[in-house]
Amino acid sequence: MAHFYLDDTLAAQLADAEAGVGEPVVHLRGADARHAATVSRVRVGEQLRLGDGAGLVVHGVVSSVEPGEVVLAVDRVERYDRPRPSIHLVQALAKGDRDELAVQAATELGVDGIVPWQAARSVSRWDAAKAAKGRERWQTIAREATKQAIRPWMPTVEPLVTTADLAARAGESTVLVLEPTAEHALTGLDAATLGHGDVLIVVGPEGGVAPDELQRLVAGGARAVRLGASVLRTSTAGPAAIAVLSARLGRW
Repeated sequence: MAHFYLDDTLAAQLADAEAGVGEPVVHLRGADARHAATVSRVRVGEQLRLGDGAGLVVHGVVSSVEPGEVVLAVDRVERYDRPRPSIHLVQALAKGDRDELAVQAATELGVDGIVPWQAARSVSRWDAAKAAKGRERWQTIAREATKQAIRPWMPTVEPLVTTADLAARAGESTVLVLEPTAEHALTGLDAATLGHGDVLIVVGPEGGVAPDELQRLVAGGARAVRLGASVLRTSTAGPAAIAVLSARLGRW
């Protein structure tokens, strides 16, 4: 299988290459180029794929390799539409690396967006400085997972939200709060019920979603749903729900 790397300048490069004379080429530069040359040991003549994380994927053959630059002769170009409805993971901040594990697995499983949530029971707390660094860290994890899964679209990590922010969004999007005691099962929802807009899966921290938070979200228009009889960790509940929704929506 060909290696896959990301470069957000790919679309502009491709436009310039296609407008030029001769065989179109694109360039991979920076950290990904160094990784390709020194870690993956990509060589001239190998097949390679480059993406921009926004639906564009370029297939080609490596024509030049330097520590800071890999040149690709373009063979084929693919453009993928953004999936609809889109699936977003609202992940409560959790202790250790459990929230980061959720971000990684959710990205590999096809999530379209990630929203960090400062829940009432979150042991981890992000102040303004930590929020910026934490969001950057989550985005880096999502980027690496996108490359691992060879995904045309990379999920964007949004700014940290509060419960009030989520309640407000419940009036505009389909918000599903994972709650083990909920009456209705996630598997009972179909594509018609989910609609064509954003679907937000809300996952609580280690102690779960606080009763007053759940009440506030439901009052705003969210729905409480259960995954099954088992109570999953905060690191696995979101990815499990994404897998269920992907099957229900025909993505898988």
